[in-house]
Amino acid sequence: MTPLCGALAFLVAAALGVGADDPYRYFTWTVTYGPITPLGAPQQGILIDGQFPGPRLDCVTNDNIIINVINQIDEPLLLTWNGIKQRKNSWQDGVLGTNCPIPPKGNFTYKFQTKDQIGSFTYFPSTGMQRAAGGFGAFNVYSRPRIPVPYAPPAGDFSLLVGDWYKTSHKALQQTLDSGCPLPFPDGLLINGAEKTSSFAGDQGKTYLFRVSNVGLTTSINFRIQSHRMKLVEVEGSHTLQNDYDSLDVHVGQSLSVLVTLDQVPGDYYIVASTRFTSKVLVATGVLHYSNSNSGLAGPVPEGPGKAGFHWSMLQARTFRWNLTASAARPNPQGSYHYGSITRSRSVDLANSAAVISGKQRYAVNGVSFVVPDTPLKLADNFNITSVFTWDSIPIPTSAAPAVLGTPVLRFNLHDFIEVIFHNAENTTQTWHLDGHDFWVVGYGSGKWTPDLRKRYNLIDAITRHTVQVYPSGWSAIFVSLDNEGMWNLRSAMWGRQYMGQQLYIRVWTSEKSYSNEYGIPHNALFCGKATGLHA
Repeated sequence: MTPLCGALAFLVAAALGVGADDPYRYFTWTVTYGPITPLGAPQQGILIDGQFPGPRLDCVTNDNIIINVINQIDEPLLLTWNGIKQRKNSWQDGVLGTNCPIPPKGNFTYKFQTKDQIGSFTYFPSTGMQRAAGGFGAFNVYSRPRIPVPYAPPAGDFSLLVGDWYKTSHKALQQTLDSGCPLPFPDGLLINGAEKTSSFAGDQGKTYLFRVSNVGLTTSINFRIQSHRMKLVEVEGSHTLQNDYDSLDVHVGQSLSVLVTLDQVPGDYYIVASTRFTSKVLVATGVLHYSNSNSGLAGPVPEGPGKAGFHWSMLQARTFRWNLTASAARPNPQGSYHYGSITRSRSVDLANSAAVISGKQRYAVNGVSFVVPDTPLKLADNFNITSVFTWDSIPIPTSAAPAVLGTPVLRFNLHDFIEVIFHNAENTTQTWHLDGHDFWVVGYGSGKWTPDLRKRYNLIDAITRHTVQVYPSGWSAIFVSLDNEGMWNLRSAMWGRQYMGQQLYIRVWTSEKSYSNEYGIPHNALFCGKATGLHA
């Protein structure tokens, strides 16, 4: 290839938002309604290529993913890729702040790269309450062959999508929220779309990787396997210290991976998920089947932590530590990035609240309940369209003023290194997710956060992840390196709260215009709202 052709190839790849020299994986997904029976009674679900849950997407670090999504349901649709950073490419994030939704009978082709990532992630519909009807699936990014993982290759791996479930349709749930009422308690709990029938088979003496994700709407879960210990090895793209656990708490929107050795007497063993911190405990079970066994399940379903509450869960979370010597997506060890010694450019305090505005239940961040405009914020920013959102329009720290509606965007500079303290004065566990980035979870605590608590931060081996829990009447602190230019959603992972206002956007920006910082608007971008009639 001549230098000129090489330069042209780079420009074309940059315009597409993909890497020219890395493998491509092509998919066409058709999204439809279809009958499902997750809790025994027929109901309408959202299917991808006829599947509930949707197809598992497996790829390798730096692969280019091209997915043509065809919308055959009767509502506008977006899919978001939970935990995929979309390096330099928030145009592909698949949320209403960055993308116009795909209209019914329409299609949109996502083009993005799993740049410098490994780990267990998920995808799901981000529009309205469609997530409550399905459309979600596992998204696994494997390490490149030349980058070793810190454990022997497992004999196989399984993806387990665990989450609470409603018999009520997603449209009825959305109407409940729109009327000003909170979501009711869920009707059940599922593992891979079933309450009791999921089965996973393996050979005695071999070790398998179980990837567990909480794809529910409201409740934390505890996960365990009868008579088997679980070795934690990965959390949302971080290789961890390999501690053994009898059970693990997984909060809404979170994912983790464990190694399980089939070292027991051949038989069938319960795989169990149960809700945490709920007065009524929902339970879903599956089966771990030894291939050389003809016997069935035996004994009672293993109990979870029981009355061990928030403090037990917080202590467990503090044991999740970064494996400093392991490589992640790149050859250099994770611990070579000394996050604890970087000077912070800014600290941001964010407090969730259940606010009542005009007589309706809303949810807010620092007293501002987010209203999604009909024009994506990314398009409005790109084309200088006014009166779509407001810059820096939430009080930091929060004020005691009555909650209001708004569409705030917080501005940051590219490469800012910030601290965010999440404050939760409510009596339920919260989970927060940040698109486009992961972050170091440097501290959890009960009570009111004060600056003196920084002395307790883990500045050595805190894990990085994309979703963090905040316990009731408590706080969580994270460090974030804002190294990814774009418009990014910071939201509650508890989807009813997100839908009713517990979210905002951050813009990470630099005046230096370069494909090395951010790709341009894709040629197939959809336009809506005040951007209707414009073009890429």
